[in-house]
Amino acid sequence: MTEPPARRLLLVHAHPDDESINNGATMAKYAAEGAQVTLVTCTLGEEGEVIPAELAHLAADREDSLGAQRIGELAAAMKELGVTDHRFLGGAGRYRDSGMMGLEQNRRPGAFWSADLDEAAAHLVEVIREVRPQVLVTYDPDGGYGHPDHIQAHRVAMRAAELAAEPAFRGDLGEPHTISKIYWNRAPRSVVEERFRWMTGALRFSPFTTPAAVADVPGVTDDERITTEIDGTPYKAAKAAAMRAHATQITVSEPLFVLSNDLAQPIFEVEYYELVRGEASRKDGARETDLFAGLERVTDVAGVTAL
Repeated sequence: MTEPPARRLLLVHAHPDDESINNGATMAKYAAEGAQVTLVTCTLGEEGEVIPAELAHLAADREDSLGAQRIGELAAAMKELGVTDHRFLGGAGRYRDSGMMGLEQNRRPGAFWSADLDEAAAHLVEVIREVRPQVLVTYDPDGGYGHPDHIQAHRVAMRAAELAAEPAFRGDLGEPHTISKIYWNRAPRSVVEERFRWMTGALRFSPFTTPAAVADVPGVTDDERITTEIDGTPYKAAKAAAMRAHATQITVSEPLFVLSNDLAQPIFEVEYYELVRGEASRKDGARETDLFAGLERVTDVAGVTAL
């Protein structure tokens, strides 16, 4: 039996494309360094707005076949990032995109927003106990910007981390496993504000014309809350290519991109996190530069070697 990689990273996202926008450089970096990178996506993103006119027929209010298209887009994006382990929570189509907050779609049968929390978490517990990651990355309690599926993804990820460590919970899902470090996606306000000032000049050389606002960037928070930054500069082309693969949702013209609202945002090659569970490994108050910082090599209860 081949021993799994010593470093194992799990990311939990709401829809295809969220992973590339938020963590594309981080995922590419760790995959290139030989870590196991596992992505769990909670819905197919069926309610997303479709940008290319020639694919408008896929939308939920027409053919309602966008989910199948986005499965292919996600696979293409993961190929760009070098990630080979990507899964849908409970299987593809188990939970449906809930649409924006307050819409009728929130309450439809099968909508992720209305899913039973422990039932949804159990699907993720099975993944956690199989992969046995030391590090989990997901959203903050607001989901970054208040989308119901992002909020629910946060709840499911945090609940699953608790249940996966509990010996009394669902022994049929594997041996208990405790995740050592949990991070939330973040963006330091000072960095975002600086990049938006820079973007004013960049728009002169871009096909995009109108800038987004700082508030449009998910997870913006005060700088002091940021514990960790991952410099993905060597992987910025891979991140841009992964974002471009989500063609129904994102238009990329490096170093900028737009969503369906046509408001330009910068592509961040340095990605930021807040450690909310586990011990930060920091020198002189500086931010961590490695999600696995401070973890030592041990063998867990299932016989899997960890850092």
